[in-house]
Amino acid sequence: MANQISLTSGMRNNLLSLQSTSNLINQTQNRLSSGKKVNSPLDNPTNYFAAQSHLQRASDLSARKDGMSEAIQMVKSADAGIKAITSLIESAKGVAQAALASGVTADRTAYAATFDELRNQIDDLASDSGYRGTNFLTSGKQTVEFSQSTGTSTLQITGFDATASGLKIDAAAATWSDTTATATTAITNSASDLESALNTLRSESSKLSSNLSVVTTRQDFTSSMINELQTGSDNLTLADMNEEGANMLMLQTRQNLGISSLSMASQAAQAVMKLF
Repeated sequence: MANQISLTSGMRNNLLSLQSTSNLINQTQNRLSSGKKVNSPLDNPTNYFAAQSHLQRASDLSARKDGMSEAIQMVKSADAGIKAITSLIESAKGVAQAALASGVTADRTAYAATFDELRNQIDDLASDSGYRGTNFLTSGKQTVEFSQSTGTSTLQITGFDATASGLKIDAAAATWSDTTATATTAITNSASDLESALNTLRSESSKLSSNLSVVTTRQDFTSSMINELQTGSDNLTLADMNEEGANMLMLQTRQNLGISSLSMASQAAQAVMKLF
């Protein structure tokens, strides 16, 4: 170009050096402000995309972890219901034993009414033991996802029927009110039903506890995996702040020296003025 300013070779070399130093200072400032040495694919495409993959997987696992937490609460809700139902059955056993010990018709009639009320309360407790629409005490089911890939690693938790009918606890027979051998047999059968119901509750509770142990273990494992993935991502992208701070000091020194060198180079060009 006709109006292009001509620089001496020394000035041009110093100018290029200053521009390079300025770019490095900008890069270092960016690393110091963000804490990362890789902020975009342009910095290091291999590390950038590998770190993004780690973070995406950690995010997916975090979502699964939330699902595990909800499944744990479902099981705990069922366990609370089982404990309450067990207490009611124990009370019903006491009522049956009291009825057997009594030879008074009126007393046995009252015991039968109490027994039936306890039986109704068992149904209410079973119905109220759900969590977020899933109730393991009314044969509810829940599939717990462990892996970030849908359907590759799951646990199916299956509940059972903890209502009075599901536990095969029949209502007090009308013959409870009698003092005959038939009434005694009916009460004894009711007591036997209660014992069988307790055994069923213990068995099903053991299954739920086993499922709870699996989910809890996987939850702890998932937390560890999320931490490892995040650490791996950081190892690929985070900057060494001590190193970057030292780099900044050195670059600032280099910049000052470059400016001084450029000034000295310009003095050579100014020497021509002495000819006039």
